[in-house]
Amino acid sequence: MTKVHEEYMEHALGLAVKAQGRTSPNPMVGAVLVKDGYIVGEGFTRPAGGPHAEIVALAEAGVSAQGSTLYVTLEPCAHHGRTAPCADALIAAGVKEVYSSIEDPNPDVCGKGHARLRDAGIPVHTGISQSAAAEINKPFFKYVASGQPWVTAKFAVSLDGKLATNMGESQWITGEQSRQRVHHIRNVTDAILVGAGTVLSDDPSLTTRLQDSNENIRNPLRIVLDSRGRVSPKARVYNPDTPGNSVLATTSQTKPSYCKRLESQGVTIWNLPEDANGRVNLKSLLNKIGEEEMLTLLVEGGSEILGAFVADGLLDQVCAFFAPIIIGGKDAPGPVGEPGIGRLADALHLSNIVTENIGNDILVKGDVVSDLHS
Repeated sequence: MTKVHEEYMEHALGLAVKAQGRTSPNPMVGAVLVKDGYIVGEGFTRPAGGPHAEIVALAEAGVSAQGSTLYVTLEPCAHHGRTAPCADALIAAGVKEVYSSIEDPNPDVCGKGHARLRDAGIPVHTGISQSAAAEINKPFFKYVASGQPWVTAKFAVSLDGKLATNMGESQWITGEQSRQRVHHIRNVTDAILVGAGTVLSDDPSLTTRLQDSNENIRNPLRIVLDSRGRVSPKARVYNPDTPGNSVLATTSQTKPSYCKRLESQGVTIWNLPEDANGRVNLKSLLNKIGEEEMLTLLVEGGSEILGAFVADGLLDQVCAFFAPIIIGGKDAPGPVGEPGIGRLADALHLSNIVTENIGNDILVKGDVVSDLHS
């Protein structure tokens, strides 16, 4: 019977990932109701304020939920948040047994949902596909523990690690298929971050542009890190006609008149503390993003920004696209700028590494090992 349970939970996990990038600040959850060997209802978490996975599954099952078994990828909630408790709905519907992959780390839930169900006489089994359930909700788990988003660094380089030529030319190092993959990543990301230097040199729009896709396209919140207000208000990221919303993350060094102009264009201003170098304090920035209930941040550069994130130990994941070209030149920049690492023993290490061929390019993706030297 264990294999049958695993198969239903695997199906629930497949449902959960359909909600990727659409649930913040909630986790993505999948739920399957089974009765007499048949799936009678299934669902995944809707955007915040909408029904949770269990409620969607119960609605689909209707009266067939009575006497059914639930397979759910995260502990059902037992508290009133934006919605009513899922545990109470399951009890009222007459669900007879629950298989739940993992406890919800949210203190409002943690163990309480399972306890509510058991108190109602419903057997609860935990642990099936626990690792997979934790893997898909890493951003949520970090957010609950720290109040900060999951931070992914993305960059595209040549085989010899160059971000651009020594003349500054960088478009395009990788192929069209890799660039489309980046847009798919943006589509499931809450916010995207670049520095003033990137906007000044490339004037990017930072929107999501998917080809031949029926997906519901989402433009992440654009955040420009500009401590002194160097970027022109006419930049594409600040254009009111550019799809999505923009934020200037800055400091008190920026003139109020500049901020007022951007605000008149619909740009939100985050005036944040400075670090020792007079730049935006990155930890304060991450705290602010967390306060805005966003679970994921994609850092797209440039090298100065990535260097600061590496130096401060603030990256959780790296997505590096390698193109089969050689650029060379000691003045050609790499993706991660100053201050850099002095000793190999202190270098940033990755785990859970996945490699993938995308056209002629190679994607290397991995999680940052945060406790390597602890």
